Amino acid sequence: MAREDRYRIRHDAGPRGTRWWTEVGWRHVVGIVMVVICVVPLLYVISASLNPSGTFTGSNRLFSEVGLNNYAELFESRYWRWFVNSFVIAVTTAIGTVLMGGAAAYAFSRFRFSGRRAALTTLLLVQMFPQMLAVVAIFLVLLTIGDVIPVLGTNSTLALIAVYLGGALGVNTFLMYGFFNTVPREIDEAAKIDGAGHAQIFWTIILRLVSPILAVVGLLSFIGTFGEFIIAKTVLQSPDRLTLAVGLYQWASDERNAPWGLFSAGAVLAAVPVVVLFLLLQKYIVGGLTAGSVKG
Repeated sequence: MAREDRYRIRHDAGPRGTRWWTEVGWRHVVGIVMVVICVVPLLYVISASLNPSGTFTGSNRLFSEVGLNNYAELFESRYWRWFVNSFVIAVTTAIGTVLMGGAAAYAFSRFRFSGRRAALTTLLLVQMFPQMLAVVAIFLVLLTIGDVIPVLGTNSTLALIAVYLGGALGVNTFLMYGFFNTVPREIDEAAKIDGAGHAQIFWTIILRLVSPILAVVGLLSFIGTFGEFIIAKTVLQSPDRLTLAVGLYQWASDERNAPWGLFSAGAVLAAVPVVVLFLLLQKYIVGGLTAGSVKG
């Protein structure tokens, strides 16, 4: 049978008419609707950020007026101070989360000790509860610690980073643990024969082999802390120490007199680091999220 005939048979066997809509067509409709839902708000915010009038109602006609006045006004505000604060906190938290979670996952994956399974179960249970449930407790603890060590009290960037690190340790350790189990233990044994210790194996061998999950954990930690609001609002009070989410909230808190154009411009620029980081680490995301799910 010629290739053209085989192709014609397969092509004719495909669903048509009502059957095509019930099996395939509805998926296209859902996909188009979801794209519209995601893209239209983004276009609206970008249009509002470029609208010199500085109001949302003036942006109902998308891109009817275009200007960079709102972006220029950001340089005259505390926006860039808040941006730097959020970026430093997010980067520090991401690096700390990767190192702490990686060390804990390596210990659970490679060592056998009393209480290991109970500790893993505890981590699994702890990650079921969001950190915001402990906001009141966190605030009271920081007040108490601040009387002894002011740098770890309220209104402290270091204290906020410590809170983020503590809240992310459980879920990320459990996520990385499954990935570490996919690395054959024979590699560790071969390195030990050559005289390598656990520290050398961890830093020079294992971390390179598990780089996809490290990238995923770092990305998720960065995104989660860069835009986090509730805990940052509770811990920080000084205007110059606020994070970007808290600072932008102050602009939008007055619904009648809020500078919506300035707010929209700040929101658009705040999305740039997350998008850039996502694009840089995109090749690791799928492998990092799925590889550890097949072996626990």
